[in-house]
Amino acid sequence: MRKRVIAAVVLSSTVVSTTAHAREITPAAAVPDTAITGRGFGHGRGLSQYGAQGAALAGKSAKQILDFYYPGTTTGKATGSIRVRISADTTDGVRVGAVNGLAVRSFTTGKVYPLPKASTIQQWSIDPNGEHGTKLSWYNATTRKWTLYKTFSGMAQFEGAPVIGLVLPSGAVRRYRGALRAIDVSGAHLDTVNVLPLEYYLRGVVPREAVTSWRPAALQAQAVAARTYSVFHRSRATTRAYDLCDTISCQVYGGYDDEETSTNNAIAATAGQIRLYQGKPIIAEFSSSNGGATAAGDAPYQVTKVDGWDAYPRNGNPNVTWRVTRTAAQLQALFDVGSIRYVRVLKRTGVGPGGGRALTVQAVGSRGSRVLTADQVRIALHLRSSWISFPAR
Repeated sequence: MRKRVIAAVVLSSTVVSTTAHAREITPAAAVPDTAITGRGFGHGRGLSQYGAQGAALAGKSAKQILDFYYPGTTTGKATGSIRVRISADTTDGVRVGAVNGLAVRSFTTGKVYPLPKASTIQQWSIDPNGEHGTKLSWYNATTRKWTLYKTFSGMAQFEGAPVIGLVLPSGAVRRYRGALRAIDVSGAHLDTVNVLPLEYYLRGVVPREAVTSWRPAALQAQAVAARTYSVFHRSRATTRAYDLCDTISCQVYGGYDDEETSTNNAIAATAGQIRLYQGKPIIAEFSSSNGGATAAGDAPYQVTKVDGWDAYPRNGNPNVTWRVTRTAAQLQALFDVGSIRYVRVLKRTGVGPGGGRALTVQAVGSRGSRVLTADQVRIALHLRSSWISFPAR
């Protein structure tokens, strides 16, 4: 039978048992895990992705969805390209498969060199050469040897072909539109940056950030949010060699191989659309689920309000509510107040079910008490969000 979860974590102790014939020392039962319940998945600012699907199921348009999640913003336009650092290829050089139309561009001279296509050429590679130079080599599929083709005094990139297959250090191949650029970084290696039109970039983002079978309005709202987020960060990249990464630290981007018809259609239906505040692109943040209320942020359009779409019937949101357990050792390591007696939420936003998202959390232990922000607790305990609750005392 499952142990009953209690609010307080019992102090370690020893139980003494006496019989007529012997006196036995029996260890106390193990301290039970502490149950933590929560709502939502992510920071909760801006667009709720499951909320967008809920709103679409309720018959709302993409514009109505964006107006709700980014209040006070207007529609604008954006064009141009984006530079994305490929996190899976940050060692050695930039290696690609040989395809028709492939060329290499020197950034020192700007000259473009069309590359020959032969049955014996399997791959091309841009590698470090000297202090800040590069060299271009090709791999012979028959002899299995690399041959130097050309050297450059600076960086270079592969371009020309509609789709280029990037050979990762693992040997896997991932395909990308646009150019694959070698960028100079510290150490004896080069980073890879995919440079491509903004609209093509979104084709590799939206299917990774949303469920491709969702309603068109939800996918269109995600496309506008992702496009706006990209343009916001592009404007702040300044002297950096790339605008965004391809992981959850920025936006997840998978390149050509992740493209889907439904999300391509959503991107085309909103071509160029972004969201503006006072004429400038907003930081269009989004998360999987806000748990029933949006979270406030530093920007005027990041407000706290109840969201009835996040848990809308049939939107399939698995993160509206959740429950996990964490051990006494994990709580003790986090709060550093000795043996934990209880943990409680001290302050909430006051908006949403159960009083809203947690703001501060207090732990009381054998060596006193300590208060942390709910975000500190979320990060340390690997929780889905900061909208959390602990068992009643």
